[in-house]
Amino acid sequence: MPLYKKIQHNKHTQILVWEITESKEALSQNMALEQRSIDRIAGMQSEIHQRGFLSVRHLLKEVGYTDKDLFYTKDGKPHLKDGKRISITHSFTFSAIAVSDYQIGIDIEKNREKIIKIAPKFVADEYDFMAEDQVVEFLTVVWGAKESLFKIHPDGGLLFKHHLPIEPFKLSDKKTRGWIKKDKYYEVFQIYFETFKGFTLVYATN
Repeated sequence: MPLYKKIQHNKHTQILVWEITESKEALSQNMALEQRSIDRIAGMQSEIHQRGFLSVRHLLKEVGYTDKDLFYTKDGKPHLKDGKRISITHSFTFSAIAVSDYQIGIDIEKNREKIIKIAPKFVADEYDFMAEDQVVEFLTVVWGAKESLFKIHPDGGLLFKHHLPIEPFKLSDKKTRGWIKKDKYYEVFQIYFETFKGFTLVYATN
């Protein structure tokens, strides 16, 4: 079973990461799905996305939930019926979930050179402390941090470059802080990150 990593952040929050090595058929075995999930999978053109979706259900199973316990609101955000907070992410061959009693956002990204080209769309003052010899890894942490914060914010309408500043950090720190600054919403979050197998995992929590 490819549960790649489990992080017990504290007694309130846990992170689980799945390495997606199985076929869609293998992931579907012994997996009870709601009709809405079956329909959603059928509507996905990419098998990578189908496998990612199914692997997330396996992660839910690891922490005692089923597909029936998960639902999405109109804004596309996932929720658990018992009231715990959940955040979901997947990229290529990895998926991850974060389950917490508190606000939580998670992102996983493959480290790719293309992020350098799109960096001007989401990087502001973070350029001032960027590690020049590890640009891809640094930018991937910044993107993952802002994506995690975006998932936490309740109202949307955020501009990554202007509303989600990330405080200075070094890659060796494995943590930093990030802000959501928009209108009357002004809150700081702890950001944690790590890399493995060419991917970067980032999560934000308060």
